[in-house]
Amino acid sequence: MRLIAVSLLAWACAACTGETTTASAPDAAAPAAPAAATIPAQKDPLLSAVGIGVSDLAKSTDFYISVMGMEKIRSYKLDYMDEEVLGYPEAESYIVLMHWTDGSPRNYKDLPVKVVTRVKDPAALMEKIRAAGMTITREYTPSAQVGGASVGLAKDPDGYVLEVLPLRQPAPATPAPASN
Repeated sequence: MRLIAVSLLAWACAACTGETTTASAPDAAAPAAPAAATIPAQKDPLLSAVGIGVSDLAKSTDFYISVMGMEKIRSYKLDYMDEEVLGYPEAESYIVLMHWTDGSPRNYKDLPVKVVTRVKDPAALMEKIRAAGMTITREYTPSAQVGGASVGLAKDPDGYVLEVLPLRQPAPATPAPASN
């Protein structure tokens, strides 16, 4: 499934940018897809990826892998920018860290962008973000403004807002209709 998602992502990135440049080879550490795996249909519609400009590609890549727990999916070295595609294990959507290399002026800092992530242990992730020296702007606590759900807010290395939420709980099972 990941191989198809990454292939579709590469195709979508090339289609959006008009580039015909091929992506660099995936990391050697990436597991190979089973040869005879049954591949489930892709969800439709699906937000495949969102890209954010970063001032230091290596620093941001390290942060999203080491602190946020993502994996590097693929790297692109285009004529005008370098990109790192990252995602959580078994992800169907990705974040693309982009850094322009063409000398054009870019503002990478404190833009009004929010990256929302759901994890099993939001409080532990908030502590990892704090330990990495990032700013915590709202401790992970319940918020009456969103119906009592717990929310944590922090900043990544470029000042993008990180919203940390718990995993969604499965919907309660609907009881079967009573038979007469």
